[in-house]
Parts: sequence; C-alpha cells; structure tokens
Amino acid sequence: MATLDLIQKQISLLLTELEQQVEFQPKQLFVVGCSTSEVLGSKIGTAGAMEVADILYEELATFAQKHDLYLAFQGCEHINRALTLEYEAAREFGYEPVTVIPVKHAGGSMSAHAYSKMKKPVVVEYIRAHAGIDIGQTLIGMHLKEVAIPIRTSVKQIGEAVVTIAKTRPKLIGGPRAVYE
Repeated sequence: MATLDLIQKQISLLLTELEQQVEFQPKQLFVVGCSTSEVLGSKIGTAGAMEVADILYEELATFAQKHDLYLAFQGCEHINRALTLEYEAAREFGYEPVTVIPVKHAGGSMSAHAYSKMKKPVVVEYIRAHAGIDIGQTLIGMHLKEVAIPIRTSVKQIGEAVVTIAKTRPKLIGGPRAVYE
C-alpha cells in the first residue's frame, strides 16, 4: 500500500509535468474526480480516506492558485456525480447550485473534504471544464468540454489508482477549406 508521503510526491510530480504541457488561462475550470479508496488499493466507494483527500486537496489547491484556476470536485454516483466548487465559479459560469452536501458515503471523501475546505462551496449538477484529472477511473469525461485531449505524464498512478489527465480544445469545423491558425 502507498504511504501518504508517496501519494503527495506522486500528485506533486504529476501536476508539475502537467503544467509543463498545458498553458492554462485564468479562471478556467479544472475538474477533479478521485476515488480515495482506489488510491489505497480498494474498490471504488469501499474505503474512502479523508487523510488521502487532504493530501491531494492541498496539492491541487496550490496548483489551482498558481494558475488562477477554479477547481471542481466530482462527487460519487450517490449524488449523481454532482460537483463541488466555489460559489464564485458557479456564478461566473452560470451554473445553478443544487441542495446537497457531499459526505464521505454520499459524495465521496474527496468531494466532502473539498466542501469543508472551500470558502463558499456550492454543488452543481454539471460543468464543462477546460481540463481535469481522474484518479481511480471515476469517469470525469461527462464534465469536460467536447474535444478532450489526453495528456501523458510519467505518473501513471496515484497510490494504487490509475490516473487519466485531459485538456480540451475548441472544435475544428469547416471542412477542407477551413483555416485554423
């Protein structure tokens, strides 16, 4: 089983490699899906761990602050994958808050921890994020903008959880006569 120190080092390295490959714009949405159970080597939804959520949250919050990003944390299936984010971000993008508070067993440890750490958290049903990280195959794709592009880093797992990273780009339209750059 991975130690908390190793988990912190893995997420830190992953985020460093990500920022070397992606040029973020201020106030973009960055979605995070995370199964702390999977990080610890258990089946998703069976062994949530707030201490893992805390380590990941601190690294992600530092990353988001550095790049002036809005973080959105995807909840588990028990709250229909609703997202926890700052009220300011929901207002900025016109997302309507819903009435639910994520908790460890209905929302997941990561989403519940984020809700407890944010200044003015709200939960919304959906977003269209510019980029994101999926830790433990939580299926964040439903919350990304339409043309998702995988990003590869040397970090393939956080703890025992498989990691997938993506950015998005605008659609290319217009056919053979179109000019894109």
